[in-house]
Amino acid sequence: MSCTEQISTQIRSRGFRLTPQRVIILQVLQHSGGHLTPAEVFQLASKNMPGLTETTVYRTLGFLEENGFALSGHTNSGKLVFQVAGHDHHHVICRGCGDDVEVPHDRIEAMYRQIEESTGYRLTTGHLTFSGLCPGCQVT
Repeated sequence: MSCTEQISTQIRSRGFRLTPQRVIILQVLQHSGGHLTPAEVFQLASKNMPGLTETTVYRTLGFLEENGFALSGHTNSGKLVFQVAGHDHHHVICRGCGDDVEVPHDRIEAMYRQIEESTGYRLTTGHLTFSGLCPGCQVT
């Protein structure tokens, strides 16, 4: 079963409608293999769904994120990006050159637990972006 089929099944099992817009946006996120801005999602999804509006894309991405089917994050330049859920990871982005290193969630999972224990909050995001200077930019 593909990731899109799994998420489609989860959407239905939780009582939500599986609209054509949700399907196409999930497929775009799944096949991108990375992070897409809402504008990029719109551009790719509208090729297969003429008449799709940017408003619908934003609303659908919000629904997918709110319900744990998509993750959002921010690039070094502050752009909002999305990807399909299921691959919890974080990023460290160099402010100098823009290099991007992916950090598996398990590397900072203990920090998540400490924050939850000390605040009483239950953290719901699985995607953080850290910024700094890579070794190459620290030298210059």
